[in-house]
Amino acid sequence: MKSLWRDDEVAQYGGPLGPRVYTSRLLGRDKSLVLHGGGNTSVKLREKNLFGEEEDVLHVKGSGWDLETIEAAGFTPVTLGYVRRLAHLPSLSDPQMVNELNTHTLRAGAPSPSVETILHAILPHPYVDHTHADAVLSVSNAPDGEKRVREIYGHRVVVIPYIMAGFDLAAYCAREFPRQAGKYTIGMVLLSHGIFSFGKDARESYERMIELVSAAEEYLQRKKAWHVDPPPPRPSTVKRDEIAQLRRAISDQAGFPLVLRVNDSPKFLGFAQRADVERLSQQGPATPDHVIRTKPFPMLGRNVAGYARRYCEYFDRHGAQAKEKKTMLDVAPRMVLDPALGFVAAGRTARDAAIVEELYEHTIDVILRAEALGGWRALEQRHTFDIEYWDLEQAKLRKAGSPPPFTGEVTLVTGAASGIGKACVESFLKRGAAVVALDRNPAIESLWKRPEVLGITCDLTDAKAIDAALDAAVKHYGGVDMLVLNAGIFPSSQPIAAIALESWRSAMTVNVEANLLLMQACHPLLKLAPRGGRVVVIGSKNVPAPGPGAAAYSASKAALNQLARVAALEWAKDGIRINTLHPNQVFDTALWTDEVLAARAKAYNMSVEQYKKNNLLRTEVSSKDVAELAAEMCGPLFAKTTAAQVPVDGGNERVV
Repeated sequence: MKSLWRDDEVAQYGGPLGPRVYTSRLLGRDKSLVLHGGGNTSVKLREKNLFGEEEDVLHVKGSGWDLETIEAAGFTPVTLGYVRRLAHLPSLSDPQMVNELNTHTLRAGAPSPSVETILHAILPHPYVDHTHADAVLSVSNAPDGEKRVREIYGHRVVVIPYIMAGFDLAAYCAREFPRQAGKYTIGMVLLSHGIFSFGKDARESYERMIELVSAAEEYLQRKKAWHVDPPPPRPSTVKRDEIAQLRRAISDQAGFPLVLRVNDSPKFLGFAQRADVERLSQQGPATPDHVIRTKPFPMLGRNVAGYARRYCEYFDRHGAQAKEKKTMLDVAPRMVLDPALGFVAAGRTARDAAIVEELYEHTIDVILRAEALGGWRALEQRHTFDIEYWDLEQAKLRKAGSPPPFTGEVTLVTGAASGIGKACVESFLKRGAAVVALDRNPAIESLWKRPEVLGITCDLTDAKAIDAALDAAVKHYGGVDMLVLNAGIFPSSQPIAAIALESWRSAMTVNVEANLLLMQACHPLLKLAPRGGRVVVIGSKNVPAPGPGAAAYSASKAALNQLARVAALEWAKDGIRINTLHPNQVFDTALWTDEVLAARAKAYNMSVEQYKKNNLLRTEVSSKDVAELAAEMCGPLFAKTTAAQVPVDGGNERVV
């Protein structure tokens, strides 16, 4: 592991917290050190209060911030002297600890201080860094882990047995650190948890972390336990419907929809196909902190009911020993190891599923390296249970409130690179859905750089392209719950007597046949939607009120409308509802250029602004207006509605 410190970079971070922010980000940048909110850092500063009096302040990473992106505002200032004294109390409950930390925070609106704030306070160094380094976990979770840690580091680190984060750990360290620490001490290892480094300045503390983790990596290399790959796997042959079926079973067990993310890379497939996968995978996570996202163990195979029974047994066994009564969380797995699928991550959101996948990717590294040292040893499951059902974690869940209505669901939108389609993506994202965005424009792949959107270049007139797109969608999110048929073309205006057959066929191919192909391909997935499938067809005012010169467009949209009506009749038995929107004159789409608008307004002897509101309500209709109604039609307000046709046109005399 190499230091990433650069003088020219740190100079860009101003203020007293600048160096602290910089090295925190350096740590967060390396996924072998910390993952998704893990780890924490702090700095002790001497500051003046409003009275000009100097006081010692501990700035510690606040809850909810990620080291990779943390800013100065992400550090919570607390009164150092008071917090340090807390470690010497005979006892302190979690609610008391939270109260004392929050009431001694020096900035209103600051995030809640880390649960390891007291531990940072008692360490007698200005800068403190804490990570969950893979290499250190591999060593400490191997046989004779403590002995190996001491062999690697000697007097350079204090070694602490596993104790759950919070007051008990801080109090133990307050007693043990002075006993073990010496002249050469630059860090502290918490067995099966992580590692601390510290120093007089940000660079020293950071580079000591790099030095300590590098020592563990070098030890693993010497023991031939660093590059340990699973055996070459048998290839995956799973069809997308099987993935959707698994998603439905897991969602039904959870009681709410979940997004799935499938990884059939050689690493995951090889691990899932190991003969000893049960022994390796069922012990527990690499560090108990992971359990909040992953649950205590993966499901092996696809027996969801069997996993639920095992989880209930786990809860009953450890819940009976808890000091306070615990309320069981949902019993659905968040991780699946299957010899045909590889690894499947489940989450309430696409981001959650991606985090679970990344956590287990690193867990496999830790497991295999520890196994190469003589045998993987996870902590006893009671420690994992204590974290999963920790009062502080359960309080976070209670405060979270209700999620957006489409959380855990997946929407597929066509023609998503612009206009109504692009607005639909935003409307469904706002309601919590993951979105598969299809468009023939390759720009679709980079429009949204976030885990909740998968942009795919796709020619909807090509059945093979549709098949490939759906394979990718299901592998990425687990299924399709909602389908928005928006893609279409508007051929140049021609009277019937002059229509070129090529133009007519093109309109029918894109506006009708392409949608038929996609509907056929999506039907098995929509049937498996946890809350029932939903389809919204973006029709046109030209269906009820066609215009001269638009025969190809009007006829193709009318045919699509009839297709939707028949589908509503045929698919109702599958729990799929299908509704159609008929927009008119949506001027913020590519169709309506400034030149076209000016020409149409002139034809009606109107100004452009008058023409835009040429409807009964004298209002302008935007892509967002159409998209918002499309999203609402997939929501609970329209749960009892199918085969509806709703105009979005401000009122049109010909339609009324």
